[in-house]
Amino acid sequence: MSTATTAPAVTLAKETPLPAEPVPSPRTNKPARARAVELQGFRGLAALSTVVFHVWQQYYTYDAAGAHPPVDNPYLGAVISLEVIDLFFVMSAYLLTLSYARAAIDGPAAGGSGVRSGRDFLFRRAIRILPLYFLAVLVVWSSRNPTLPGDWRDLVGHLTFTHVFDRDRIFYTLGPTWSLSLEVAFYLALVAIGPLAIRACRRLATRRARVALCLSGCAALFAVPVLWISYAHYVMEVPYTDWPVYFGPQARFGGFAAGMALAVLLVALGERGRVDARVATPLSLAALGGLLALSYTADPENVPHTYYHPLAALLWFVLLFATLHLRERDGRRVRWHGLLRARWVTGVGLISYSLYIWHEPVMLELDKWGLLPRGQLGFAAGTLIVVAVAAAAGTVSYWLIEYPAGLLGKARDARGARREFYPDSDGVRRSA
Repeated sequence: MSTATTAPAVTLAKETPLPAEPVPSPRTNKPARARAVELQGFRGLAALSTVVFHVWQQYYTYDAAGAHPPVDNPYLGAVISLEVIDLFFVMSAYLLTLSYARAAIDGPAAGGSGVRSGRDFLFRRAIRILPLYFLAVLVVWSSRNPTLPGDWRDLVGHLTFTHVFDRDRIFYTLGPTWSLSLEVAFYLALVAIGPLAIRACRRLATRRARVALCLSGCAALFAVPVLWISYAHYVMEVPYTDWPVYFGPQARFGGFAAGMALAVLLVALGERGRVDARVATPLSLAALGGLLALSYTADPENVPHTYYHPLAALLWFVLLFATLHLRERDGRRVRWHGLLRARWVTGVGLISYSLYIWHEPVMLELDKWGLLPRGQLGFAAGTLIVVAVAAAAGTVSYWLIEYPAGLLGKARDARGARREFYPDSDGVRRSA
C-alpha cells in the first residue's frame, strides 16, 4: 500500500477518485446543470468502488491466508476490478473545460460563458485540494517516519506532486494520490492550452471550423498517450512495473482529453441531437458492458491490459454522453439514473475527495490493530468495516476542512476578485 514494504502491490489497485469538481452554473450550461446530480452520483459510486477494491487488494495480497482472491469468482473480480480513475479524469476535464469550449466556439456575442483568469482558476483549484491534501500527507508521513530526517524525498515528492515520477516512492505515504499528481498537471495544462485555443478559434470565420479545430486538438491530445504506450511497451519493451512510464501524465492524459472532447461536443451540439430514454438506456448499458468486458479480459501484458485506460476513457465518454445529453423530459425515465440520484449515493459523492484521501490510511490502521476479520469469509465484513469507518472520517474531514476551505473561494468572488474575460485577437484580456 503506502509503505516501502507494500508499495509494489498498489499497482494492482483500482485507480482512485479525484476531488469533486464544481458543477456549471445555470447561466453557463443549463443542460449540464440539470444532470449535475447524476454526476455527483457517478462520483459517489466510483468512490465506494475504489474503497471496496482496496479492501479486496488488502485481502488478496497481504492476507496470511495466501495470495488468492478473497472470492474465487472471476466475474465478481471483474466487477470489483473495474477501473474508475478514467471516469474521474473524464468528468474533471469535462467540467473544467466547458467554459473554455463555450468561449472558443461561441464567444460572448453568442452567449458563450466567461473564463476565469489563470490565476483565479488555479487559486480555486488550490483551495479545493491543497488544505486537506497537505494535512493528510504531513499526518501520515509523520506517523510512518517518527525520527527525522525520515524519508525526506518521499515527503518532498508528495508535497510537490512529483511522486508520480519516482519509481520507488510513487505509492508511499498516500498511495492513491499518484492520480492527484496527474490532476494537478492537467490544471496547469488547461490554463496554458485553453486561452491558446480561444485565440486560435477567434481567427476562424465559421462555427463549424471552430468546432473542428477544438475536436482535432482533443483527438491529438488523446493520441499522444496511445502512441507513448505503444512505443514504451512494444518498441522499448518497458515492463509494466516501471510505474512512472505507464502512470505518468504522458501515458494517462487520454482520460482528460476525452473529457475535453465531451465538453466541446456538448457545446457544439447544444440542444440538437439529444437522446431520449429509448436510446440512452441501451447506449449506457453497452458502455457499461464494454467496461466490464475490458476488466474481465485484461491480463498483464495482453492488448486489453496494455490499452486499458485509453479504451476505458472512450467507454466512460459514451456513458457520460448518454447521461448528459439526455432529453430533459426523459431525465426521470432512465431507471438506473434513480440510483445515481439516490441521496446516500450523492452524499458519498459530496465527501468523495475526503474519502479518497483517508480510506487507505484508515484501512491500514484497522488492519494493523487486527480489526479486520481474516480469511476469505472475512472479506465482506472487512469491507463493511472499512467503508463505515472511512465514510465517517470522510464526513468529518469534509465539514471541518473541505467546506471551510471552499468558503475562501466564495469570499474571493464576493470581493470582486473573480474576472471573466475573453482574449481578443490582440491578446488583451477584457472583463466581461
